[in-house]
Amino acid sequence: MTDDGSCLVIVPTYNERENLPRIIPRILEQGDRFHVLVVDDGSPDGTGEVADALAGENPERVHVLHRRKKDGLGAAYVEGFRWGLQRSYSFLCEMDADLSHPPDRLPAFLEAVEEYDLVVGSRYVDGRVTVVNWPMTRLLVSYFGCLYARMITRLPVRDATGGFNCFRRKVLESIDLNRIQSNGYAFQVELKFRAWRKGFRIVEVPIVFTERDTGESKMSKRIVAEAVWKVWKLRLMDLFGRL
Repeated sequence: MTDDGSCLVIVPTYNERENLPRIIPRILEQGDRFHVLVVDDGSPDGTGEVADALAGENPERVHVLHRRKKDGLGAAYVEGFRWGLQRSYSFLCEMDADLSHPPDRLPAFLEAVEEYDLVVGSRYVDGRVTVVNWPMTRLLVSYFGCLYARMITRLPVRDATGGFNCFRRKVLESIDLNRIQSNGYAFQVELKFRAWRKGFRIVEVPIVFTERDTGESKMSKRIVAEAVWKVWKLRLMDLFGRL
């Protein structure tokens, strides 16, 4: 069990053995309130074993949840949320393992979440685009994907698809996690949309997103396609009171 006021940073992994020893120390050095949960989807490159070794070095603050196979980002986060909610963490964060999300923004997240219920690490706030080393095609897909999601759902968040977020535990406790079936971009939109429709306060905090320099991206055409139709489903479910 942890002290009240602590924050669990959930890091889903699949073939990230080179990145884990880089990201975990950087998270921990942000302060004693931060703990890490690695959720590994049976990585064939041995990421799970690397995570276990790192947890063995700091068992109080680093934890590992092993899943048998690759089952999607959304499902990994849902299991991580459940793990954290079973303990006394006050705040739960989502974070990629590939160093695209800057760990040094975590203290700013905790400062903001003292006032708000959901903090979104935003690449598209204040009229700026803060993305480094992305090809123009991917940047355009991401930027206009966020605009598309916002137009369809009316969600007042500029970076609707962003995956660097911090929740008060009451937000996740209020959402029926069993009903979330999205992955990738759509999963991030759905979480924010459900939180917003329940009346929780959302704020966007600017971050600089840097493309990974090690390993392979998990982005695919299937993930993009899911987001295209899923936002319509969310909107219709909301209109008919079935959200």
